[in-house]
Amino acid sequence: MNTTPSVRTSGLGPAVAALDGKIVLPEHEGWDEARRAWNLAVDQTPVAVVVPETAQDVAAAVELAAAFGLRVAAQGTGHGASTLPPLNDAILVKTSRLCSVTIDAQAYRARVGAGAVWQDVVEPAAEHGLVVLHGSSPDVGVVGYTLGGGMGWLARTHGLAANSVTAVELVTADGRLVRADHEHEPDLFWAVRGGGGSFGIVTAIELELYDAPELHAGAMFWPVDRAADVLRTWRDWTEVVPDQVTSIGRILHFPPIPDIPEPLRGGSFAVIEAVITGPTADSEALLAPLRELQPTIDTFAAATPKTLQHLHMDPPKPVPGVGDGMFLDHLSDAAIDAVVETAQPPLLSFEIRQLGGVLTTPPAGHGAAGALDARYAMFTVGLALTPELGAAVSTAVTRSTTALAPWASERACLNFSDRPVDPARLYPPHTYGRLQRIKSAYDPSSLFLSNHPIDSAE
Repeated sequence: MNTTPSVRTSGLGPAVAALDGKIVLPEHEGWDEARRAWNLAVDQTPVAVVVPETAQDVAAAVELAAAFGLRVAAQGTGHGASTLPPLNDAILVKTSRLCSVTIDAQAYRARVGAGAVWQDVVEPAAEHGLVVLHGSSPDVGVVGYTLGGGMGWLARTHGLAANSVTAVELVTADGRLVRADHEHEPDLFWAVRGGGGSFGIVTAIELELYDAPELHAGAMFWPVDRAADVLRTWRDWTEVVPDQVTSIGRILHFPPIPDIPEPLRGGSFAVIEAVITGPTADSEALLAPLRELQPTIDTFAAATPKTLQHLHMDPPKPVPGVGDGMFLDHLSDAAIDAVVETAQPPLLSFEIRQLGGVLTTPPAGHGAAGALDARYAMFTVGLALTPELGAAVSTAVTRSTTALAPWASERACLNFSDRPVDPARLYPPHTYGRLQRIKSAYDPSSLFLSNHPIDSAE
């Protein structure tokens, strides 16, 4: 627990008054709650935390930081806090109160405040028969997920979430609140769609919505000792299924806790999750090769946009965790053997996500995220309930990522890299160069801190 005030705190008195109770300092009650990230394993120690209620409050926080020679980091939920640089000389802006959501069904648009999480958008959109390109967890922040690219359950048919953004409202380093779209601030608009949070603090984002398709979704479970056979069959299946299928192959070790349903509690399984769009008869035919493996549990059924949020079985509340991931160009038999060998406790989950489909082709007017050449994305994670367990999980994560390194893509994955990586690895060279030039134009003094931060051009 951090209870020592920053040496800069004493000079913030006038700013505290100006922000009218929306700033929290180390000496204030509620400090530890204010600085907490969703990942409880991350101990954030900023100079101050600002919890804005309006875009003007965000601008005031940016001006405050500039006046005191501090930097600024924005955070919605804190799922990606493990890759933020140290905040010891920064103000943390927690956007959780900027959570309004407006659905314009006729225009197929959603305007989403920077503090909203996916369930805040998915559910009202579904009431209009519409879907948004959300992720696999209902409580992940919309903005952080989308600025990093966003590969969700409909990615193989509709692409990256970043490329469904139609406008972004953000505060720039000079304190301006701007609306960036194809016609206004086009370079900035291009950069934030996949370039992360290095260019300003987003206060709201506008997303394209789509007609909800007929959905078939679920998971199949097998005893973990069948994992190699299951993952090989799944790998072969991913190479022939149409773009209407998005799937995940994984190994899960469920902890023996009451939150886990009895059939799964304390057990270890090979699992295949999938979402299929289109008629049920087509879905049943597509699933037939997997069912030939005779799963012990099969939950596939007609689904709704709301139920997709819970398919991946992510924790429903903040937890301490250690994980990491990367793109894979290939998934050979030897790679699957490496997965099975290293996907052991204390790891809880080792997943491989199917890519491809329209993700391989950059759409017209795309942002910095562009397209993905990799065929799969992997991610592995475990709980860090104590420092000792956290160290053991970290070692296990390293063992897994090292074992898969021979099949790794040259590009790293912004959304799935939970350890700092060279940001130049996140993009093709020409894309990264353009991002650096835009960073120099909009934030020449590097006021903003973000996950996997983009450096200014030299």
